[in-house]
Amino acid sequence: MQTEAPVFTDQLASMASPETQRLAARMAQELFAHLFQASADTSTDLDLKALENQCSNWSQAGENEAAKSLRLALLVTGLDQWGLAYSQAFGLTAIPALSHLIGALRTALDSTAEARFQQFFSHLGEQEADAIDFKIELRRQLHLSLWHAMSACDNEAAAEPILQTLGNLMLALNTHMPTLGWRLMADALAHIQIRLLSDPEATPLAQTGTQQLFASLRQALPQDRYQAILAHSGQAVIAWQQARRSES
Repeated sequence: MQTEAPVFTDQLASMASPETQRLAARMAQELFAHLFQASADTSTDLDLKALENQCSNWSQAGENEAAKSLRLALLVTGLDQWGLAYSQAFGLTAIPALSHLIGALRTALDSTAEARFQQFFSHLGEQEADAIDFKIELRRQLHLSLWHAMSACDNEAAAEPILQTLGNLMLALNTHMPTLGWRLMADALAHIQIRLLSDPEATPLAQTGTQQLFASLRQALPQDRYQAILAHSGQAVIAWQQARRSES
């Protein structure tokens, strides 16, 4: 499923192509999955040095020093957002393995590389359009992951804090990305609906939780913004349904 053609310019695309950005988001997701599992299950065998080397090697594959720093900033941004979301959703004060990995990656930088990294790290949070493919992929997978975790809960009480975190994360996009955040929300909501529609064995919590998510967004967002999100996500779901029918 494709997102609408952008009407803005990604100033970082020359240093990190859209595919590189999406790869960074997927790497952050995979890395966090290993780190979170190790924190939740101490019997899990985790080689933090190997993960550190993986991140470093990928970052160093950039074409120049700026591109290398940007790659690392993308990875750390992704890991940081996954960690913040899961800490809120599951009431964690810390994820030790995650803190260790990010700390090791930062400690390995000299003063010049650290300054470049910090510049890109801050830039990613300040400029909405820059690294937009990374942001879309990151938020899509992060929101889907929380939705799946909510859906797998045994009861509504266990699902409530995860659903609350999911809603808060989406609303934060509207605040921190006032121009483009709604597109990221619509993209994530479309994928959530697609997962729900494509799974005939979806749990009752998946269905009711999705309904509650839409209801809470409708109440919290300005009406015109919510309607734009609804229309955008609805178009994507319809396109998916048509493509599915044509393949059958």
